[in-house]
Amino acid sequence: MAIISENKKHSFKIYSSTQLRYALTYVILTGIVLLFLNLYCSEISQRLFYQNKQTSMLEKAQLAANEVASLDVLTASTASAAVNKIGTLKVTRLIITDAHGMILYDSSRETGKNETTYALFPQIITALEGNDVFTWQYQDSAMQSEAATPVIHYDTVAGCVYMMEYDPQQGQLIHTLQSNIFTITVLLELGLLLFSIIYASRFSVRLRKIMSSMRIIQSGNYSHKVTLGGHDELSFLAMEFNDLTERLKTSEDKRRQFVSDASHELKTPLASIKLLSDSILQNDMDMETIREFVDDIGNEADRLNRMTLKLLELTKGENNPEIVDAEIIYLSPTIQRVVKMLSGIAESSQITIDMDLHDDCPILIREDDLYQITFNLVENGIKYNTPGGILRISIHRQEDMTVLRIADTGVGIPPEAIEHVFERFYRVDKARARASGGSGLGLAIVRSMVERNNGEIHLQSTVGKGTTFTVEFPSFDTEEEEEEV
Repeated sequence: MAIISENKKHSFKIYSSTQLRYALTYVILTGIVLLFLNLYCSEISQRLFYQNKQTSMLEKAQLAANEVASLDVLTASTASAAVNKIGTLKVTRLIITDAHGMILYDSSRETGKNETTYALFPQIITALEGNDVFTWQYQDSAMQSEAATPVIHYDTVAGCVYMMEYDPQQGQLIHTLQSNIFTITVLLELGLLLFSIIYASRFSVRLRKIMSSMRIIQSGNYSHKVTLGGHDELSFLAMEFNDLTERLKTSEDKRRQFVSDASHELKTPLASIKLLSDSILQNDMDMETIREFVDDIGNEADRLNRMTLKLLELTKGENNPEIVDAEIIYLSPTIQRVVKMLSGIAESSQITIDMDLHDDCPILIREDDLYQITFNLVENGIKYNTPGGILRISIHRQEDMTVLRIADTGVGIPPEAIEHVFERFYRVDKARARASGGSGLGLAIVRSMVERNNGEIHLQSTVGKGTTFTVEFPSFDTEEEEEEV
């Protein structure tokens, strides 16, 4: 029990680790996908803000540059007048320089304050080289944009216009948008995690039902069934598992019945041998009586040997369902050989054997199997016939089948016993069967051999009138017969 419990724990440990591994893999993969989506959305949002701000700032800078370029003389006063003429540009800082970078106007400088200052910002230097410049940075939930454009006067760079805009509102908008995207991503990941846990739990419960059922079946309870709802693969697996347990139960019941019946049947001749031998040893007998007892012991030994051979033959038929040494033969020669072998028993029982073998047809079968089938059926027809009765054996063609019919005028079989006569060790009249040496295995062997040769056997019987066995095999016409037809 300790070993079994340890194996169970080990199996659950393996299953749990597998379940956890798949769940974590799924969550990690979805997390990576959502992270990339988060980064992509954040990047796209910043790019949209960048492009919008770039267009706006450069348009404002170009407007101011055009106004300044229209001046005849570029000085501090004319630059200031040009800015006043433009109106409000809604920028944080506006600088206008000459061609050397000297500041002519700076919106951050106090009005009227006269200072000679040079603006050597990278943007201004690039603009004085004749290029438009725009830079943008987002930091601390604020957005700072810088733009510079050259002032062209008669195809000559006469100065530049520089603008800087510090916009915390749009920076906060970007921050809010990114925060919302991140929040949605986290909520989606948590939702996926929760879904994975619920799904894995339900899957685990359903799978553990199957595993528990396997352990129950392993303990020997083959009547246990797995009950799972749904129409998924696990439901299909449960149905297949139930079918398997049903077959196992049937096989186990047959095995137990076979062992029980075989033990019972083998015990009878052994008990008789034991009783007869003890009688010889414990009693004073004359030689004639001893010889009679020894003869009875020999008969019981022969009966035991026949029963063992029949069991072996039946097992051989079940373990070797495919016939590899079958041949094309006619039925009549084998039937005549069987009748000749059993004619002595038939005469002693006053049984007349009537044969009609003219409509014989070839079939594909092992000759030994055909002999065994015919021998058992003819022997039964003689043993269970009435004194002075008739045993009729006939062969005829019925479409593509060759039909062998063996009918007796014996005591017949009760209707409730007909469906059981092909079972092992089943006997209708046990007392008469034992008296005639029957073991209850003959018809089971016949059915096994007929079926493994692709044939069918049927039984019709009426109490007091007789029994008819009908055996059908596929006809195997030769090329010569087909040409004659």
